[in-house]
Amino acid sequence: MEITQYQKECLRTATFTGTSTEIVCNMCLGIAGESGEIIDYLKKVGFHGHIFEKEKLKNELGDLMWYMTVLADYFGINMSDVLAANIEKLKIRYPNGFSESDSIARVDTIGGI
Repeated sequence: MEITQYQKECLRTATFTGTSTEIVCNMCLGIAGESGEIIDYLKKVGFHGHIFEKEKLKNELGDLMWYMTVLADYFGINMSDVLAANIEKLKIRYPNGFSESDSIARVDTIGGI
């Protein structure tokens, strides 16, 4: 599925009730919660002896992506633009692929931070 179509499909199940602050807070709490679920699941796999299930991780990543996509749309941001901007930023930051030296001496920030 293309990201533009995904963004449209996400809006089918999104609800924007409450104040602007409440809507944004709800989306941000959803992002934090789903991120926590991913982290907790991988912790259980890595340290508690659980068997890795690709479908479980895929489902949790999808939930996180839903919240991120709906938040972007709320602010009028197209996810295709988000993805393209991220790749451009990484090309500037790491022109030859990731390296520790480029990470330390970041060219896209003042003072490398």
